[in-house]
Amino acid sequence: MAETPANYEDLIHGNETGDVEMSTEPVVEIEGSAAPSAAPAEGEEEGNGLPFAEGLDGAARVTYIDYLKSPVIGLLVGQGDEQALLTAHQMLLETSPWFKDACGKFSDEVSERRIDLIDEGLDAVGCFLEFLYTGDYFPRKIPGSRDLERDPQTPAVDETGDQLLKHARVYTLGETLNLPALKSLASSKIHCVNSTAKGEIAYARYVYAHTHKDDTTIRAPVANFWATRSHTLRAEAEDEFRSMCLEFPRFGYDVLTRVLDEKLKREKQEKMHPTPGSSRKRPRGGV
Repeated sequence: MAETPANYEDLIHGNETGDVEMSTEPVVEIEGSAAPSAAPAEGEEEGNGLPFAEGLDGAARVTYIDYLKSPVIGLLVGQGDEQALLTAHQMLLETSPWFKDACGKFSDEVSERRIDLIDEGLDAVGCFLEFLYTGDYFPRKIPGSRDLERDPQTPAVDETGDQLLKHARVYTLGETLNLPALKSLASSKIHCVNSTAKGEIAYARYVYAHTHKDDTTIRAPVANFWATRSHTLRAEAEDEFRSMCLEFPRFGYDVLTRVLDEKLKREKQEKMHPTPGSSRKRPRGGV
């Protein structure tokens, strides 16, 4: 389990800080005289501040301790040598509709609760759990820039596509778990990775294999990227590009469609704003 954020007040709003005096006098609660709740500070959202707290209903405020008091669920992730048993608290997992349905199948008499995720990667699930407890996952975005935190174990340029694939797998896991916030976060990090042509092809292959054809968040940008850069990047990864087009004909179709659309757009602009002396004539037969 990830560590609780150092600033506990950022996670649970509404708690007063300072020393608490203990008293032996009874506390009398007068009906109807409860103090009004304090307005949130500037830049602070209403609610309890926990990840996915906006989806929680009920008058009572759910605290971070309430989450940690909930049953611990075992998560069997991956296969073979990469398989591992992770754990997470049920109330946090249930912020995902997918996990809420899965946990709803447990009976109260069950002492050991486990959910199998053998088709998911260990790294992607680890990023999901880190996001679940902290609201983000490593590497984090550097505020005010399009860069990610530096990881000494990864190269500055993603030549293999591994860094792109890391966030793509988190994105598709967010799709499976029905967590739009996780998908949005992973997508934003994809655009921060500096990659090569071969890395982009590896990423494109995964995207076209694991996303729906109507996906506009990461699939459409892949086609747009290659439509605008294929004439220069194809030489750097010609074999990989050809293999990608043969393996995923839809990829070739999407790229070609965008290239032709852009050509038609340019021709239309040329007709609307012709350059003097640049008109073309059809070649005629012998005069």
